[in-house]
Amino acid sequence: MSPEGRAPAQAAPPRILPMGERGLLIELRSVAEVHRVHAALADSAPSGPVDLVPAARTILVRLGPGSLSLHAARDWIADTATRARDAVIAPPPETPVVLELVYDGPDLAETAALVGLSADALAARHEAARWRVAFTGFAPGFAYLTSEDWGLDIPRLASPRTRVPAGAVGLAGEFSGAYPRETPGGWRLIGTTSAPLFDPAAAEPVLLAPGRQVRFARVRSVIRASVRPRPPEPSSDPLLRVIEPGLLTTVQDLGRPGRAAQGIAPSGALDRGALCLALRLVGTAEDAAGLEVTMGGLRAVALRDTWVAQTGAEAFLTIAGRPAPTGAAARWRAGETLEVGWARDGARIYLALRGGIDAPRAAGSRATDRLAGLGLAPLAAGDVLGGAGQERAPIPPVDQAPPRPVSAEAEIALAPGPRADWFAPAAALALYGSVWRVTNDADRVGMRLEGPELERAVHRELPSEPMVPGALQVPPSGRPTILLADGPVTGGYPVIAVATEESLDTLAQLRPGSRIRFRHARPAG
Repeated sequence: MSPEGRAPAQAAPPRILPMGERGLLIELRSVAEVHRVHAALADSAPSGPVDLVPAARTILVRLGPGSLSLHAARDWIADTATRARDAVIAPPPETPVVLELVYDGPDLAETAALVGLSADALAARHEAARWRVAFTGFAPGFAYLTSEDWGLDIPRLASPRTRVPAGAVGLAGEFSGAYPRETPGGWRLIGTTSAPLFDPAAAEPVLLAPGRQVRFARVRSVIRASVRPRPPEPSSDPLLRVIEPGLLTTVQDLGRPGRAAQGIAPSGALDRGALCLALRLVGTAEDAAGLEVTMGGLRAVALRDTWVAQTGAEAFLTIAGRPAPTGAAARWRAGETLEVGWARDGARIYLALRGGIDAPRAAGSRATDRLAGLGLAPLAAGDVLGGAGQERAPIPPVDQAPPRPVSAEAEIALAPGPRADWFAPAAALALYGSVWRVTNDADRVGMRLEGPELERAVHRELPSEPMVPGALQVPPSGRPTILLADGPVTGGYPVIAVATEESLDTLAQLRPGSRIRFRHARPAG
């Protein structure tokens, strides 16, 4: 009891916000709280798949099939987070990851002047600080590092660079970070490291995972290794050779779920239902890889006898000049040329070959992620692909799969987003009452929409938050972008709503000019 005879007030639970059908976003007050609550949730996670993704001031809890209900998850989160966020927890003994660093960045002197230090003093302060990985994002292996010893707030560049080299170490806001690969970027660069920040072929591909301690060690020089993707080993079972790749053809499977905390997007086939159907039609495991052909135009020759099935967007398929069925298995004999015509409806065509496509695994998947640079590059003329030997059943005795109806105006179901209250009441009316059009800025990362401006009620900057496929991010223009499978795992624009998982397959088949109407998703259960 307190001296006044009253029990001490119990800390209020943190705010828990919806993030789509199976996600909850925990809102916290500081990076230190994020550390504590993330660790407590990881230690007490229930059985079943639960993905925990920390960010600057929030943690995403994403529940997989067979995990907790949303109601039970809210209780678990509220109880765990309330106890953990104000607790004084002694960190376990840990050997920090040491990154050798040359303080030779092009922005070092200017950045030091901004905070009233010399370049050498800024470098010494950066080296002496004890850093910890707060979260990852932006690119696989890119870690946002924070330190209680740092105490500086560094403004980003007014104009981001179009090219930041791999190994560059920079500062932005309260964070320091190292670029694992060449990308654009707006951080102020102070040095260079040769540390292997991301190795997609390793069992643990990310060097700096959330929660890891990090120290920098000043050195005079580093070996700048030229990192080039290793060419795949020749297959022992050559299956096909590409003659013409069409507009864009990539190898895709069901992707890399559960790795968002490492900065790795789920990727995989945009129309998962179409890929799984094609694989079933040729008696192959649904976790095998097939080909995703954007808009058509693929030509290839078989290097041995096989079976093939085409699903997804409607396109004319021929084998050796003869029409072949869509949505059914067809025999493709050695030496015959297969041609996929241009899509008449839809945007993405899927080809499955019996046994699946063999390709090097990166972070556990054969999928090509163009934003992160994972997996095989998009196919080019002359490429040879092999078979993966993932046959599971005979060719099923089904004449043809039922066609998917194509509508001139797609209806997309939206579940609640975490930042709906950042928008004026008129924004919800505009979102659900308008017809939206897909712009030319549409790819595997996301699609921008054209329509009325969604008016903001809150105009302050949003610290980076975890993202999910289907998230409707709203930038300052007021017109949303829908993130898709290759989209970033964190972002700084508010999410007003999230497309349901079932709707993602429909979104995959929309091309520039397609029209969309949004509706509220039906509550689960």
